[in-house]
Amino acid sequence: MAAATIFLREALRLQPEMIEARERLGQALYGMGDVDGAVEEFRAVLQQRPDRVATRHLLGTALMAKQDWAAARAELEDVVRRDPGLVGVLYSLGFVQYALGDLNGAIETYRRVLVLRPEFPDARYSLAVVLKLAQGDAGATKEFLAAAEAGHPHAQYFAGTAYAKGFGVERSLPLAIAWWSRAVDQGSTAASGELLQLRRIALGWNRRPPAERQAALQAFQEHRATLWAGFPELARDGDDDTVGAALLRQGRGREAVRMLIREASLLSEPAQGLLETIYYHGVRGQLPAHDPKVLAYFQSAAAEGQVRPRISLARFYAGGLGVPQDTARAISLLKATPHDDAQRLLQELLASSPAPARP
Repeated sequence: MAAATIFLREALRLQPEMIEARERLGQALYGMGDVDGAVEEFRAVLQQRPDRVATRHLLGTALMAKQDWAAARAELEDVVRRDPGLVGVLYSLGFVQYALGDLNGAIETYRRVLVLRPEFPDARYSLAVVLKLAQGDAGATKEFLAAAEAGHPHAQYFAGTAYAKGFGVERSLPLAIAWWSRAVDQGSTAASGELLQLRRIALGWNRRPPAERQAALQAFQEHRATLWAGFPELARDGDDDTVGAALLRQGRGREAVRMLIREASLLSEPAQGLLETIYYHGVRGQLPAHDPKVLAYFQSAAAEGQVRPRISLARFYAGGLGVPQDTARAISLLKATPHDDAQRLLQELLASSPAPARP
């Protein structure tokens, strides 16, 4: 871009009225971070050609980057008057109106965007945010849900929160878990935090009433049951069967591991147990032992403080299974795990560890 600006400036020195070169110079300067220089060039173009809609849009975008909201609004509104069907310009205008505190104007503009392009998740999410500020949860939840269905991760997080709290919808912890899980799949740390807190309640780590703990456990169980609907070709073998185990029986090892990790994160003890077996031995013809993805799950769950994963991880470190052997780390994990199985394994490791040398 720096080289381009040299050639473009030379072109403009030889032919100052070449508006295409001036517009491209503005774009190059904007790309280099020289927003003030870009604004100057775009305005110079518009002095010659006030009707040049594309340049006015570029100017509005550059003014947004400067957070000169009032000037940006004037330019974008001018573009919309000239061509009301430009969805990208309308979306930018809605953001500017929101930044200026004109919530009603932003709501109207985002609705115009969605009339032109109903499948626009970012616009749907932005409308939901502004509606929440202007009208509260009741007005916003419908739009959050629509944006969540369209795949917007932040909307999926808010959809989970709406179902967890009963904001604008009937309260449903299984549906909250479902939406938070979808958001986590797209990298939402906020949704991951919510699921962590709910797991803590379900496992009795927080001082919550027994009924609340039972409700959380039930919600995880109900959501796990819904996972079968995504695999109508699988046959379920008993109430404790898992989708991952059924996939494994069909020889779909990689899919099985992904699903078992999901089910284990939803507090399925059978899934945790099968993952531990797979980590130890692999699956002949399908999976090698010591799968890194399985190890990562146990490390994450152990870091949360889950008992069974901490014991499993201690065994991995004590035996050097897929990790460098580290008996001290295994002992440390077990000392911090107040469970009979952990304490028995701890005593075994302490008994087999060499006594420290005398000074």
